[in-house]
Amino acid sequence: MRDFTLNQYRQLLLTLQQAGYCFITMEQYCRESHPQHFVILRHDVDKRPFYSLRTAQLEHELGIHASYYFRVVPQSWNVEVIEAIRDLGHEIGYHYEDMSLVHGDTTRAVTLFEQHLAQLRAYYPVTTICMHGAPTSAYDGRDLWKTYDYHTYGIVGEPYFDVNFDHTLYLTDTGRRWDGYRVSVRDKVPQQQEWNRQGLTFHHTSEIVRYMESKPLSKVPSMMITTHPQRWTNALGPWLQELILQTFKNTIKRFYVQKNLK
Repeated sequence: MRDFTLNQYRQLLLTLQQAGYCFITMEQYCRESHPQHFVILRHDVDKRPFYSLRTAQLEHELGIHASYYFRVVPQSWNVEVIEAIRDLGHEIGYHYEDMSLVHGDTTRAVTLFEQHLAQLRAYYPVTTICMHGAPTSAYDGRDLWKTYDYHTYGIVGEPYFDVNFDHTLYLTDTGRRWDGYRVSVRDKVPQQQEWNRQGLTFHHTSEIVRYMESKPLSKVPSMMITTHPQRWTNALGPWLQELILQTFKNTIKRFYVQKNLK
């Protein structure tokens, strides 16, 4: 069975629902009391925004609300898609990369952040943001907040700062695999090593499904699941294209990670 298809994604969501998890947005996590067993469903819209609309429609059919983070660059930005996803009841957030766009100049970066946030707020009252990893960039977008405070812009949460990953398992499809933290430059959390020691590491989506079918609520009370919707498609051509491209990118990222560890 091919992984990273919409069929596999639907099965993952259904399994989590049947296991007893409730789905909440990042904004709900930050603003409201939430159930004991929950999943924050986060989507990074890096490119191919219409693929994000497909996952948003699928989630809507299942009664699920998720958080979609848009970059303000041509390959991600699409007003038609932003409005359609918003109208399905999902949260819209800003997938910021302003430090990379201005080569680390914090003064210019915060000005650009303000402009981009205002641009996105023309379509949705954005209250959460999330760093875009930008693996080819020398600049970490989160470094902007060493000088400035995102709360002053009406932002209530940023996952890498505001989710308690000591108690919330982080699963991300970065690298088109669920154990991609091994080659990820930035999309990872320090607590991942502890979760790994508990045996909570997966490669294929089917492995997550099989594990969750055992109803592990006591071991995994909550999760954040991050996907990049451009990876998820039933169409064979685009599926193969993404597989080949991501395999090449993983090789480059692995070299970059190993180089920086020396």
